Amino acid sequence: MRTLAAALSLALPMAALAADADEAIRLLVERETGFPGRVEVSVGAPNSRLQLAPCARAEPFVPAGARLWGRTTLGLRCVEGAAWQAFLPVQVKIFAAAPVAARALAQGETVSPSDLQQEEIEITRYPVGAIADPAQLADKQLSRSLAAGQPLLREYFRARPVLAQGDTVRLLYQGKNFTVSSQGRALSHARDGQGVTVVTESGKSVSGIARPGGVVELSN
Repeated sequence: MRTLAAALSLALPMAALAADADEAIRLLVERETGFPGRVEVSVGAPNSRLQLAPCARAEPFVPAGARLWGRTTLGLRCVEGAAWQAFLPVQVKIFAAAPVAARALAQGETVSPSDLQQEEIEITRYPVGAIADPAQLADKQLSRSLAAGQPLLREYFRARPVLAQGDTVRLLYQGKNFTVSSQGRALSHARDGQGVTVVTESGKSVSGIARPGGVVELSN
């Protein structure tokens, strides 16, 4: 992959156009992605079969449906001296501070602020929105182990169980204009909204939906 200036110098040998290209694409990427991090952009050579008229000034643009993230495609439009547009293969790298594991973390652990540190990483190696927000991890636990320095991704976390196997729970049945409550014992761990089987005080097994506070809602 060449820099944008180098790619353009092959197809469009106008010095002013090539000199302005790198800064134009960098500003475009920053504006379109909304990330304040360090941006690196490399652009492949244009199609060798293109016959482009001389252009005094060209501007980059984002094609419909394209996302300036990782390997993608960028449009280039001549706005002075000619009327054409071309498309170039682009690789966008954005480096920004993100939470990583400050130590090795085991599956099932709940992550606290002391377990994290901020490091600059290439966030474009991951899907948009994949990096976890530490402020939203209080009720989550790791679904896999992490090595020290490994970025925290949303997919690595799941909700903590609201019930543990053997917990005494309150069975709650709500009908029209009435509520019936009794006690039972959970037969498994369960997260909020997950189905769980409970043994009642009479020894009968019933199924319901786990809720916070040791509650199991019974369906009608």
